Amino acid sequence: MLAAGIGSGVAQTRNLTDVHQDSVLKSQHMIYFGKGEEQPRDSSLVMLRKFYEDQFRHFQDPLAPYFLFMSKDNTLAMGMGGCVRMRGYFDWGGAIPSPGFAPYLIPMQNNPLREKYFGTTPAGTALFFRVIGTNKKLGDYQLYIEANFNGYQSRDFHLKKAYGVINDWTIGYTNSTFSDPSALPPAVDASGPNAKMSATNVLVRWLHEFKNKRWSLAASVETPSNQIEQVENETAKVEQYIPDFSMFGQFRWGESNHLRLAAIYRSFSYRDLLTQQNHYKPGWGVQLSGVWHPFYSVTLYGAANTGYGYGSLGGDWLMGNYDLVVDPNKKGTLYAPFCVGGYFAVQYNFTHNIFASATFGGTRYNPFKGAEPTEYKEGLYMAANVFWYLTPRISCAAEFNLGRRQNADGESRWARRIGAMAQFSF
Repeated sequence: MLAAGIGSGVAQTRNLTDVHQDSVLKSQHMIYFGKGEEQPRDSSLVMLRKFYEDQFRHFQDPLAPYFLFMSKDNTLAMGMGGCVRMRGYFDWGGAIPSPGFAPYLIPMQNNPLREKYFGTTPAGTALFFRVIGTNKKLGDYQLYIEANFNGYQSRDFHLKKAYGVINDWTIGYTNSTFSDPSALPPAVDASGPNAKMSATNVLVRWLHEFKNKRWSLAASVETPSNQIEQVENETAKVEQYIPDFSMFGQFRWGESNHLRLAAIYRSFSYRDLLTQQNHYKPGWGVQLSGVWHPFYSVTLYGAANTGYGYGSLGGDWLMGNYDLVVDPNKKGTLYAPFCVGGYFAVQYNFTHNIFASATFGGTRYNPFKGAEPTEYKEGLYMAANVFWYLTPRISCAAEFNLGRRQNADGESRWARRIGAMAQFSF
């Protein structure tokens, strides 16, 4: 399938997803400043498209601001925008104690006080500010700040991204190089597939595009954030002093198809309290991900990842301490457990503003030295949804989620959810 898509990439450059983005670009209202005459609208659209030329753009990220300030020579554009997003959901047959549908959180014991649950959340409502420009000395540059209402009770303001870009270099707080947000399928649920890599770190990244932007190569140094299991009087976490190192190689064809191979190397330290010695353990992960539009109305999404000690970078594993875990056969010893996960999704556009998608994903936690019977072992995630854009900036959607958690002892339980969302971007 991938070979066929790459081979037909030159001819198959447009699809209904791209057509929808064009309708958003045409809805922009530009306020010009500076000296000289205003440039033609087509020339301004070239600058506007840079708001979407982001290797780490996610489906749920805000659109470019409706009102934009642009210099008359089209060398500088800036604007403040955001989105108002409201979600409602109903659980039955075992309610998940979270607005995000995560199989890891499925309660394994029946609770008569929480068999059903109805909830709402404004989480995901966001504000952002962006500046994009071109300078004779610096070249292309941009500044970006985004904050979401994802804090306490989903109402406190929470910084999501803050970074600057000058040509090939990015410095700031943004998506890890190991992630691929654009390969994530559309979802009403905030969590999405339970195998997605979603880490956000302070980093320094070099990203360069070759041969008419078909090939990309990136490498970064990232501030580590890990989750290590600790046992009282046996093991303790040692503060990390070695950053994470990540990189990816990507091939892009058509207007919005790509295939990406990413890898990350991590370092962990812990102290054996029984011998009073510090120890070092390595960890690593690899991920293959991509997006493909094989037909005018069809989009395919997919990713598969595996490794040792990369659990805190996303998915179900993020909710446990799975970077280093206790060796049950040797007190005072920790090791990096093996994990594997992936997802596949298909999206069908009935028109450029109405589409449906279905996603299937799963994760598996395999500590090769054994685990407690009640420990998480496997999670399955399924979702089916419909999105309708009433206008390029106003949308609503409905979704059905189905998930299963299985423990190491074989016990399992299913969870179900119906959700709805309304969103306005400005």
